[in-house]
Amino acid sequence: MRRFRDYLEKRLNGISSGRWKRRADLAGALDLATLRRLRGQAKQLRRELDRFLFVAEGRLALPLIGSNAMQLPLYTEFSYRPELWRGPIPSRGASAVPAKTMIGSEATLFHDCRISELTYRQVRNLSEQDLAPFGVQIDVFRFDGSFLSLSIDMPEEACHGLGRRHLVRLDFDIGLEKPIEIFSRLNVKHGPNLEQVVRELPLHSDETFVEFDLAYTKLNEKRVEKVWIDLIFEGPEMNQIYLRDLTLSRRPRAEL
Repeated sequence: MRRFRDYLEKRLNGISSGRWKRRADLAGALDLATLRRLRGQAKQLRRELDRFLFVAEGRLALPLIGSNAMQLPLYTEFSYRPELWRGPIPSRGASAVPAKTMIGSEATLFHDCRISELTYRQVRNLSEQDLAPFGVQIDVFRFDGSFLSLSIDMPEEACHGLGRRHLVRLDFDIGLEKPIEIFSRLNVKHGPNLEQVVRELPLHSDETFVEFDLAYTKLNEKRVEKVWIDLIFEGPEMNQIYLRDLTLSRRPRAEL
């Protein structure tokens, strides 16, 4: 029975693939009404294929994404590795990147360059020490802007139960072609207000994390709506920035 199902699935996949090959060959001669209808079908099929490939390639990659391994402190309540480091994204790279460019569904690259000489590409992590299966490489050539930052949205779960008793921790693994300063900013939107906590990443020490203490904020714990992280790159001109991994976690502060 299993062999018959496998054979039948293979035959159906072959028929479907042949059908779309013929449609692609005839696309230049089709009438516009038919072309418009088939384009809608193709886009829907591509969405489902991209969704399947994101999960499949992520699970089959090494390090295995299924483990979602992270180095977390004791009493961690929530942890998250964004999709850019977790699995392959549909658009793996771009050059002359415009301002406010989405990278996947969670990350956005911001800059104010008049002429963009920025590129990015998602890369496969291959080192035995890597915990994330993927990383992102940003190449900066001539830079005529005043800022460059990468903003990463956290899922809705990051808001649940978040309060001033929490320490939020950002773990990172970053490689640079030449030294620069990188700042991380935790943003928490609560109602009409926004709390922001900034830390400089200790790139020249053995520590590979920073912590944000929410005790010193005016956070309205009942109205937390959104959490995101900004990475701010100072003086990035003529540099290659390799973000091998990035994770966010939180835990309750020890009671005094």
